[in-house]
Amino acid sequence: MRALFRPLWWIYCIYALLLFIVGMLCVLPLIVVFSLQEPKKGGDRMYRVCRWWDNLWLTGIGIRHINIFESKPDESRQYVFVSNHISYLDIPMILQAVRRNGFRILGKAEMARVPIFGYIYSRAVVMVDRSSAQQRSRSVRELKSVLAMDTSVFIFPEGTFNETHRPLKEFYDGAFRIAIETQTPIQPILFLDTYDRMHYSSVWKLRPGTMRAVFLGVVEVEGLTIADLSALKAKVYRIMEESLIRYNASWIFT
Repeated sequence: MRALFRPLWWIYCIYALLLFIVGMLCVLPLIVVFSLQEPKKGGDRMYRVCRWWDNLWLTGIGIRHINIFESKPDESRQYVFVSNHISYLDIPMILQAVRRNGFRILGKAEMARVPIFGYIYSRAVVMVDRSSAQQRSRSVRELKSVLAMDTSVFIFPEGTFNETHRPLKEFYDGAFRIAIETQTPIQPILFLDTYDRMHYSSVWKLRPGTMRAVFLGVVEVEGLTIADLSALKAKVYRIMEESLIRYNASWIFT
């Protein structure tokens, strides 16, 4: 039976790819213009136009987004948003979950090598190259400058896809160091369904359906110092791990 439907899935994936490319080419001129503007204003405009592209693409391929608020972020506050990372769809999911304009995403430098998309990506995100301590430090400094502009940041503390079948991979220190050093609260988010909509092993495993984002309780960092970094990281890890188990995340194999 699966063999009979396989050609239909290939057609669906090719359609999704073509729709993505059309949207990308439409927003490209605007990204070029906005990248020449003042960093905060131009950056906010880039995120608005990318969200427009994201909305149309996901709707066009039959994917619906739902936010679940166990704790709703205060629009007047800045946050270090953190989430689990398990699919290529996590990036478009960010723009659906975090609807505010004033935020920036920390993204992997390798994605900037993709033709055309890489140009848009490199202008919209704060890129990190984890191959060297110097590049990691540069990214931390840039994220701190973003927070200084009254703008929130979004970081995947796992760094890359979780392929362990545990709820989460181990976390890097960066998100928690930034939160402590800038005294910015942490807002954990769970992406529950991106794994099922597009498995991390291939972009050709795209499937329509629902994607949920769950906003967990805010973790305050006021008064914490670098000496508290390990405890803070462990606390956020535990909160997210327990919540992924509670929501029966489909990639967890026991």
